[in-house]
Amino acid sequence: MKVVDIMTKNPITFNKDESIKKAAKVFYTQQIDGAPVVDSKGKLEGIFTKSHLMKAVIKDWDNEKLIEDLMTKEIVKITKDKSLEEAWEIKVGRLPVVNEKNIVIGIVTKTDLVEIFWNQAQNIKKELETILDSSHNGILAINAEGIIVTYNAAAEEMLGYDAEEVIGKPIRSVLPNSGLLDVLKTGEAEFGEKINIGELTALTNRSPIFQDGEINGSMAIFQDISDLEQISEELKTVKNLNKELDAIIESVSDGLYITDGYGDTIRINSAYEKITGIKSEEVLGRNMKDLVEEGVFSEAVTFQVLDKREPVSVMHEIKTGQKVLSTGNPVFNEDGEIVRIVTTARDVKKLNHLKKELEKTKELSERYYSELEQLRSQQLELDDEIVVKSSKMEKVFDSALQVGKVDSTVLITGESGVGKEIVAQAIHKASERKNNSLIKVNCGAIPDNLLEAELFGYEKGAFTGAKSDGKLGMFELADKGTLFLDEVGELPLNLQVKLLRALQEEKIKRVGGTERIKIDTRIIAATNQDLKRMMEERKFREDLYYRLNVVPIYIPPLRERKEDIAPLIFNFLQKFNEEYDANRKISLDVIETLEEYSWPGNVRELKNLVERFVVMSMQEKIELSSLPKKIEKSKYEGKSIKVSEIIPLKKAVSRVEKNIIEMALKKYNTTYKVAKALGVSQPTVVRKKNKYKL
Repeated sequence: MKVVDIMTKNPITFNKDESIKKAAKVFYTQQIDGAPVVDSKGKLEGIFTKSHLMKAVIKDWDNEKLIEDLMTKEIVKITKDKSLEEAWEIKVGRLPVVNEKNIVIGIVTKTDLVEIFWNQAQNIKKELETILDSSHNGILAINAEGIIVTYNAAAEEMLGYDAEEVIGKPIRSVLPNSGLLDVLKTGEAEFGEKINIGELTALTNRSPIFQDGEINGSMAIFQDISDLEQISEELKTVKNLNKELDAIIESVSDGLYITDGYGDTIRINSAYEKITGIKSEEVLGRNMKDLVEEGVFSEAVTFQVLDKREPVSVMHEIKTGQKVLSTGNPVFNEDGEIVRIVTTARDVKKLNHLKKELEKTKELSERYYSELEQLRSQQLELDDEIVVKSSKMEKVFDSALQVGKVDSTVLITGESGVGKEIVAQAIHKASERKNNSLIKVNCGAIPDNLLEAELFGYEKGAFTGAKSDGKLGMFELADKGTLFLDEVGELPLNLQVKLLRALQEEKIKRVGGTERIKIDTRIIAATNQDLKRMMEERKFREDLYYRLNVVPIYIPPLRERKEDIAPLIFNFLQKFNEEYDANRKISLDVIETLEEYSWPGNVRELKNLVERFVVMSMQEKIELSSLPKKIEKSKYEGKSIKVSEIIPLKKAVSRVEKNIIEMALKKYNTTYKVAKALGVSQPTVVRKKNKYKL
C-alpha cells in the first residue's frame, strides 16, 4: 500500500497570520492535534500542533499572537507515492503529504499507520489459521515454556481434543509422548518418528522454532499412517507369500516349466535344468513356438493345453537327445482365461524309481507340510499375543533375547497361563536356529506309554500298532532347531533318566532300535510346578533339574504386572474383532475393574474373557454389566470405606477415586510414580486427572 491509500485528503490547514486562539478553537472543535500551515496557494510553510499551544500557555503569551511566531518551519513531509513502511520510519506524529509543487494534498498520522498495520496483522493471522486448518496433517506448536500455542483442526481430529481445551495448557498433560520438549531442549529436529495416539499410528516430524537466533518453541506435524501401516503389513504378507512360492518351486524335485497364456516362457526351476540340461537363460522370455522350430523341443505341450483347455501329457525329446515325460496344466483366471501353463518334466529313466519312492515321499511331504503349517500358525498366533508394557515383562523378554543368542538349556517357570510358550517362541526366534523347526511337546498331555515313542521315535515293528516304516521322534524332528518340553514336571521318572542321557550325550535311541542317533537339538523346558519341592519328594530327579536349569527364566503372574492388562485387552479385542467380524469396544470402567482383578488364570483367562465379550455380547460397547460376577465381586473384596452420608453409589465411587488420586498427586511429582503407587497404568492416571480436573 502507498501513502495515498490511507492519507486524510484536504486536511484542515492554517495560515501563518492567524492567531493561536483561532488554532486552539479549531483543535478543540475538530478534535485534532495539529495541522499544516500553508500560504495563499496551499504551499506548505510549517506545522502547528498542540505542543505549540502548550508552549504559549507556559510562557503566558497573548492569545492574539500569530501562528507564524510559534510554528515549526523545519518541516518533515512525504509524497503520496511513498510506501507505508517508509512513512513508518519517519518519527513524527503528523506527516504532511505534498505534491511536486509542495502543495499540501493530505496528512498521515501515526494512528493511521498503526491501525493499518494492525488490520494487516489480523488478516495475516486469519490467513495462517485458515492455511493450518486446511492441512490434512495435524500441526501442534508449543512456546519456550512448553505451553501449546498452535493446534489445527486436523490435530483436533487425531488427538480427540478441541483447540479450546488444549491451547494454553502444558504439552506434557495433553500429549506426554509428543517429543516436543526434547526438541525444545536439544534444539535438534527429528524426522520420521512414529507415535501412537490411542488406536492411531502417526508419523511425526518435529522442529525447533527460532526467533532472533534463540529457540522460542517447537512444533510437530502429524501424519496419520494407520492405513499405510495396514498396507505395509499386507505388502509384507505378499512378499512372504512370494518367497514361499519361490521356495516351493525350487524345492519340487520335478522339473517345472511355466509359460503365460501366450506361450512365452516366464520361469523354469533348477530341477528342470538338471533333468533336461536346458539353462534358464536359453529359454526365458522366448515363445514355445520358436523353441520348437529351433529344435530345443520336439513338440510343445503348452499349445496342446491352450487348444484343449485341459491337462495334457506328452512324451517328447529335447535337444540333448533325452526323452522327457511332460505334463502341462492350465491355470485359469476369474474370467475363465488361461493365464499360465505349468508343465512338469520327468526323466523317463527315473520314473520307475520315482514311482517306488512316491508313496514314502508323499507321506513325509504331507507330514512335514502339516508340521510346517502348524508351526507357522503357532508362530502367527504367538506373535499376536506378545505384549510387553511392564518392566517385569521387559526383563523377561530381555533375558529371552539374550539367551537366544546362545544354545544354553533354558527352564521357564511360572503359573499356568502366564505365557511360557510365548517366551520359548521368542528365544527360538532370537537364535540362529530360527529358520529351523520349533517343536512343542506337552509332557502332561501325552499318556506315559506313548510319550517315549513321541519323544524318541520308534523303529518299524517296535510294538503292536506301530507304523510299518517306523516314525521319527520329536528330537529328530527338532534337529538343528528347538524342542520345547512344556509341563516337564509331568515326565515319569523312567523318561527323566532317558531325557537326561539324551541331553548329556546329545544322542537318542528309538524305541525298538539299537543304533544311537546323533542329534543337534536345543532344549527349552517349562513348568508351573515347584521342581525343588518335587526333588525333595523324589518325584523329579535332581541331576535332571540342574541339567535343565542352566538359564532360569521366571514369568510373573498377571496380577503382579498390571501395566500389561490394558494393552493385552486391546490386543485381544482387535484380534477377536477381526476374527469374528465384530466391532466391540470396552468402556474405561471395565478396563479399570479388570486391572484390579487377581487373574488366577493369568493371560489365558484374560484372553478367554475378551473372546467371550466379542462372541456373547449383544451390545457394541462392553460395560460393567457384562463382567462375570466373580470379577465384579472381587473389585470390592478386602476394602472397607467409611461414609458419613447416603449418596448414590456412582457418586460415592467417584468421590473416593478423586480423593485417592488427589492424595497421590500431592505425594508424587509424576503420573508415572502415581500409577505405580496405585497399581494402574500411567494413561489411566492421566485420564482420571483430566476427568476430575486435578
